Amino acid sequence: MPTIEKMLPEELKNKNISPDSLFEGQLTCHQFKQGYRFSIDAVLLAHFLQIKKGATVLDIGCGCGIIGLLLCYRHHLSLHFVKGLEIQTELAQLATYNALVNGFEKSMGITCGDLKKISSFFEPESFSDVVCNPPFYRDSSGRKNQNSQERIARHQISATIGDIVSATAYAVKNRGKLTLIYPACYLTDLMSAMRAARLEPKRLQLVYSYPSQIQEAALALVEARKNGGNELSVLSPFYIYERKNGKYTTEMERLYQPNNH
Repeated sequence: MPTIEKMLPEELKNKNISPDSLFEGQLTCHQFKQGYRFSIDAVLLAHFLQIKKGATVLDIGCGCGIIGLLLCYRHHLSLHFVKGLEIQTELAQLATYNALVNGFEKSMGITCGDLKKISSFFEPESFSDVVCNPPFYRDSSGRKNQNSQERIARHQISATIGDIVSATAYAVKNRGKLTLIYPACYLTDLMSAMRAARLEPKRLQLVYSYPSQIQEAALALVEARKNGGNELSVLSPFYIYERKNGKYTTEMERLYQPNNH
């Protein structure tokens, strides 16, 4: 049987890649040391996504595959499969490798392609769920990352939020869900795009760095349902840290605990 190192695609063997472990070493995610690296956003999003038995999930802009890995690890008894769509070839190759080394190759598959051409890769309404940790920054705003891989992942260069919502509307089944994380300050833009595509926001949770009367929400976790009703459930705030420069809250620490805890 080939070693893990030999499973790595030839194109990636000269790249500087680091293995990062989660859940006390039960899950490994290989990442480029220079380039896009997943953040706490992916952990929050994977936890917020509600998985039902037999779920078929599409991760749009999957990067190194971290959300798919988290879903396969947390929900292997319920999840039917998760597919990832990633426009950057090296990240798509790395996501495929991550699925393989964690033993998820039968339930997790990666497609390299442009979400704006989603009909070339998937049948319409073929997923119960779409999940996305989209680029947060508009192409014309914010300080640009010098690394092109990270710049595409962080800035809306290859796709806008409207493109992502349109791709979701194509891929998700009627009454299926889109779940994503987005800057709280752009929440109105997101919800307008969702409603225009018949994706009705159903659950909302605001994420704060720490409890404070003057602290504004940093992120919003949003679930929308295709052709859903117009009632929105606003959940209790989620705090990442106990205080400024403090440690993780109990709720945040729980997201990193292994399944057997």
